[in-house]
Amino acid sequence: MKYETVIGLEVHAELKTNTKIYCGCKNEFGGEPNTHTCPICSGMPGTLPVLNKKVVDYAIKAGLAMNCSITRYGKQDRKNYFYPDLPKAYQISQFDLPLCQNGYIDILVEGETKRIGITRIHIEEDAGKLVHDDYGNSSMADYNRCGVPLIEIVTEPDLRSPEEARVFLETLKSILEYTEVSDCKMQEGSLRCDVNLSLRPEGQEEYGTRCEMKNINSFRAAVRSMEYEQRRQAEVLDDGGVVDQETRRWDDVKGISTVMRTKEDAHDYRYFPEPDLLPIVVSDEWVEEIRSSIPELPDQRRARYVEEYGLPEYDAFILTSSKKTADYFDATVSLGAAPKTVSNWLMGDIAKLVNEREGEPGDIPFEPAHLKALIDLIEKGTISNSAAKKVLAALFENPEEPAKIVEKLGLSQVSDEGALMQMVQEVMAQNPQSVADYKAGKDKAMGFLVGQIMRVSKGKANPQVINKLLKEALDQA
Repeated sequence: MKYETVIGLEVHAELKTNTKIYCGCKNEFGGEPNTHTCPICSGMPGTLPVLNKKVVDYAIKAGLAMNCSITRYGKQDRKNYFYPDLPKAYQISQFDLPLCQNGYIDILVEGETKRIGITRIHIEEDAGKLVHDDYGNSSMADYNRCGVPLIEIVTEPDLRSPEEARVFLETLKSILEYTEVSDCKMQEGSLRCDVNLSLRPEGQEEYGTRCEMKNINSFRAAVRSMEYEQRRQAEVLDDGGVVDQETRRWDDVKGISTVMRTKEDAHDYRYFPEPDLLPIVVSDEWVEEIRSSIPELPDQRRARYVEEYGLPEYDAFILTSSKKTADYFDATVSLGAAPKTVSNWLMGDIAKLVNEREGEPGDIPFEPAHLKALIDLIEKGTISNSAAKKVLAALFENPEEPAKIVEKLGLSQVSDEGALMQMVQEVMAQNPQSVADYKAGKDKAMGFLVGQIMRVSKGKANPQVINKLLKEALDQA
């Protein structure tokens, strides 16, 4: 039987505030265990939380960027569960009155735009972290992360494949980066997601039974977990079995998921209104003030690149997926470089070198002015494209003026027609058969002769000048 995959995501993003959500402790990654804590975030009896206004600002900003309506009168709720990394034995979250509701994000999949609904965005506090000692068979609790402000972004079950989910996550990440509400450093846990996936026979309206996979902290792991869960559920259904509603843990090393706990619904958490915090009242003026602070978003920037610079839709999508890359592109173009040329370098050789160094998109160690200078050297014929790649690699190691690198490495291209004509005549004299083949109409012979001239010049001859001089000489031979 053929099945349709149905996916919904719950994405947790840490907000980039200076302090935590309900206390004055630093909101900062790292530090010695339990040094960024106080009686409030470590759950000491008798302490009272105070909501950080900047958390609400950032959540509203994210919600507006995702086309949500903003709840004007809301509250916070206690979500009750026991786990060692949660010292209060409850998490302050939002239940029935989330701050943002009924939004959407448009994604570009295989050249087509698809709208993914955003059910809600709510604010909540993060839990601590357990550090497991496999040798001592023990676990230690680090509460530095307790009280770090989060927004949870919950989608409608509108995604139909792991690839669509990956594109959605990348688009969401770029929106959060553009609005500067989160640094989205997945390696630090700033952005992580839970995946809800079910299968249903093709053509069936009713959804199948979903399984949830928790705390996935890379796009690659998210895609792998979904592909695995598709296969697992299909095998269960093909064998005549029933998929149980479960929460599962994804093991990215083994490439499998295992059961954490069985069926779990909202009533299991015994939500009730948080008695120690006042309601959240959001005025129209507050919303409009935040709306006015939202910068040009990825889809707006993408449309501008296509309309203003004539870039292909694919180029514009790749460039705007990372705010740092898009900012770098804009800065280089503003210096006078041709947009398509800059796009080719950023999407090609530069992206390759960044990936090889395991950097994030846009982690370019040299200034836009250096890239513009490199492009100028190529266009003036000072260096060849192959030499430019060597200059680029050197820029990644030690950023300095490209002209200095060209001089140090001896990469300048020979364009003097007199010197090049001597090489042309020398190669023609050494390869009379290739000259005869060209005269007989075999155009490939010219390519061979160009290659021989480049060898004689040790790669420094200007290919355009060589082609012109060689063709003139062959036509006169």
